[in-house]
Amino acid sequence: MADYILEMNDITKEFTGVRALDNVNIKVERGEIHALCGENGAGKSTLMKVLSGVHPAGTYKGSITYNGKECEFKNIRDSEKEGIVIIHQELALIPYLSIKENIFLGNEQASRGVIDWDMTEKKTDNLLKAVRLNLDPNTLITQIGVGHQQLVEIAKAFSKQVKLLILDEPTAALNEEESDNLLELIREFKNQGITSIIISHKLNEIVSIADRITIIRDGKTIETLTKDDISEDRIIRGMVGRELTNRYPKREPNIGDIAFEVKDWNVHHPVDEDRIVNRNINMTIRKGEIVGIAGLMGAGRTEFAMSLFGRSYGQKISGHIFKDGKEIKIKDVPSAIQHGLAYVSEDRKTLGLNLLMDIRENISMANLKKISHRGVLDKDEELKEADHYKDVMRIKTSSVQQNVASLSGGNQQKVVLAKWLMSNPDVLFLDEPTRGIDVGAKYEIYTIIEEIAKQGKCVCIISSELPEILGMCDRIYTMSEGQFTGEVSRSDANQEVLMNLMTKEGEA
Repeated sequence: MADYILEMNDITKEFTGVRALDNVNIKVERGEIHALCGENGAGKSTLMKVLSGVHPAGTYKGSITYNGKECEFKNIRDSEKEGIVIIHQELALIPYLSIKENIFLGNEQASRGVIDWDMTEKKTDNLLKAVRLNLDPNTLITQIGVGHQQLVEIAKAFSKQVKLLILDEPTAALNEEESDNLLELIREFKNQGITSIIISHKLNEIVSIADRITIIRDGKTIETLTKDDISEDRIIRGMVGRELTNRYPKREPNIGDIAFEVKDWNVHHPVDEDRIVNRNINMTIRKGEIVGIAGLMGAGRTEFAMSLFGRSYGQKISGHIFKDGKEIKIKDVPSAIQHGLAYVSEDRKTLGLNLLMDIRENISMANLKKISHRGVLDKDEELKEADHYKDVMRIKTSSVQQNVASLSGGNQQKVVLAKWLMSNPDVLFLDEPTRGIDVGAKYEIYTIIEEIAKQGKCVCIISSELPEILGMCDRIYTMSEGQFTGEVSRSDANQEVLMNLMTKEGEA
């Protein structure tokens, strides 16, 4: 008989008339790695918030049985007392506090009402070793990368005597090496008897690590797969309700003349002016062409794109930009937009959207001139344009006046794309365009990108996912240490070729 550490039965949760969870059931065996899969908006994160007390008892229907007893958690503190710890996709660390201060925030190691910093540092050091992190406990969070921050969050969970660890998209912002290290760590936790629930859209990782998978679609439990039944195709069928034979739309390129060119581009670090971030970069994009930039984390891809887009990154920038054969001068973001450039950031929640605004306001913000008359915003015209792009982008919402923060990740990404399409760009840079998005929403985004290219626009995709680069791009530049190390056509490209070029040392 199975030993279940957790049983959630008939969980139903509504938000202002919208049923986010509809009689969801999930059983998790003690010591297993259990994956939770589903499209954006399927209800995965909502279910885990119910479990952890973010949505407290009384705000949902159904029952939670943990360690053999029925529980009603009123807040996160209640669930953490029982050893249930959730690590959200958006990390909750305070940047300008140290690692040790973050780990024991709210759980200070005190003696007679005074914090014992020596004890705090010693315990932090032990916790960091437990997650294979060799860092000084006094290091500020702002001084370490996202991969290390993820491990600090896990160390913080260990400080709370975790028995059931919930990880929401734990590898979404990590590179391949960091992701592999984290997955190996989760396997080690399993050997120590810790149970894990993982929410992830990276199906290859789920297939490799999960003992069982529960699939949720439209707020309902579809099925739970055991190890022998797990495959990417089977997961996709459960998630989207149909076979998805092609992950990418059929590409029938109609490529014209060179429309965008960068020559001898150099960028220095915004703080350390002696440090060169991008060196001697040359690239071209033709009309109707989708060009990819592939590189490992820290290769300089984002910095390059942002420096082109109105000098949003760096200093002492030099080089030349040509559009339709004529050199253009771009001094800031407004002039970049005026010259027909657009940049979709990899960080949609910080740089791509204003989460306090609704869909309508977010879509129109990059081209207010189009919907203004003599400097006065025409609200009716704004609403008309927003509704148009809502339909074009197939954004799932009842109204464009819905707050953008309440949308799923896939629909938020569509709003960002709609914003830049409304500015009618000729050259579109897409930085990690499908990060944190499920496989069904990815296909919709890819279809939109394909349609943009068909209009004769120049498209550049920057992505850490090599299958995405290979599936979408006509030509691929590889980058390492701030330089382009290769240029490969679609027909000659594969993952091995790209990885060899991505790890090649640049010229000094």
